[in-house]
Amino acid sequence: MALIGCGRAVQTPAPLRTEEQSEASGPIAAIVRPARLEPSRIALGESLFSDARLSSNGKVSCSTCHDLSRGGVDGSARSVGVAGESLPLNTPTVFNSALNFRQFWDGRALTLEAQIDGPLLSRLEMGSTWSVALTTLRADTHLAKRFAASYGDGITEANVRDALASFERSLATVDAPFDRYLAGDQGALAPSALHGYELFISYGCSACHQGRGVGGNMFQKLGVMADYFADRGQETAADLGRFNITHDEADRHVFKVPSLRNVARTAPYLHDGSVATLDGAIRIMARYQLGRPRPRPGPSRPGSALSVRGQLRSARQG
Repeated sequence: MALIGCGRAVQTPAPLRTEEQSEASGPIAAIVRPARLEPSRIALGESLFSDARLSSNGKVSCSTCHDLSRGGVDGSARSVGVAGESLPLNTPTVFNSALNFRQFWDGRALTLEAQIDGPLLSRLEMGSTWSVALTTLRADTHLAKRFAASYGDGITEANVRDALASFERSLATVDAPFDRYLAGDQGALAPSALHGYELFISYGCSACHQGRGVGGNMFQKLGVMADYFADRGQETAADLGRFNITHDEADRHVFKVPSLRNVARTAPYLHDGSVATLDGAIRIMARYQLGRPRPRPGPSRPGSALSVRGQLRSARQG
């Protein structure tokens, strides 16, 4: 997960999901526990998620880059796959990924099921094919029996996609302190976190970081108020963002706004993994997306510079 897109001058956002519109009392809504997920399919997906046999060298699994014990990321600026090379973009968290309206930084996958092609088929990531992966999995008689019991037609591409997506949909971090506050528990947040939320709204961060995921439901340009890439230097093809998909000049440097859920656990930040700390990410967003300095402590706003950080930490899993 990274931090990008708290902009005042924003592109027209994608519509929020209906449940967000109907249940949210403000720009952000509490996460609800996923419904209608089949336990046996979640269990199969969990097994596949940590199964390195899906990769061409038998050493890389989904959990290699999406370590659930580390917030759903690996803590690297850019992960390393089967080719031994760094990937072009920072790995986003898998937690709450079902809340994203698109998958990947450039939004090229519409669903979790479609997203699976990205790592599986990528030369840099898992370097495999569906034919090889299915042949390998079908050779495991115990796994084949589990799939047959859950799906009837056994291990197929569609069923592997469904199992993995079912597990990923189950990774919702419900009942965080922030969610309890949104549900009406006025004592759920510390005063500094509550003040941070007020700043988060008043500064315009919620123009992009909104909905249940506190992001993940729209695209935005990185560098609304200043040229981030000119200042950083050494622009890469990955920095072009959604332009690589649409070839529309309006999409140059445009990315999916990432979720801020569990953000205190998912450093480093931004699509390029260039920002090591949450404090640094807030500074970057204030300058390049808001065009203003970040909040500073003062007599009437004690600790306000830290308050936004406190609010973001309160949005993590309880």
